Amino acid sequence: MTSPLEQKKIRITGPSVVTANRTWDGAVIWRTAAHGWSADLADAAIVRTSDEARALLAESVADDVGAIGAYIAPVEVKNDGAILPGNLREHIRSEGVTIALAVPA
Repeated sequence: MTSPLEQKKIRITGPSVVTANRTWDGAVIWRTAAHGWSADLADAAIVRTSDEARALLAESVADDVGAIGAYIAPVEVKNDGAILPGNLREHIRSEGVTIALAVPA
């Protein structure tokens, strides 16, 4: 994971994506190759070099209307093409909230 403030230091060691949170509901989203956002990790644009990651992150950070807190995250690409989170943090984020939310009475 790389903070957008450290864009010049980007070094990736495997397939990666850009992830953020949707502005209007906080949902976890991923940047797509079509320059949009998706709540489905399978739609994420995969980057494999630092230059690709830097470009995708810069484009994502500029879209501060649709998403906030964009950063680069590792993923695992299976032989069948399935994309899985590449570390524990991203696995937790991909599963949704980890606590029960209060329901108004």
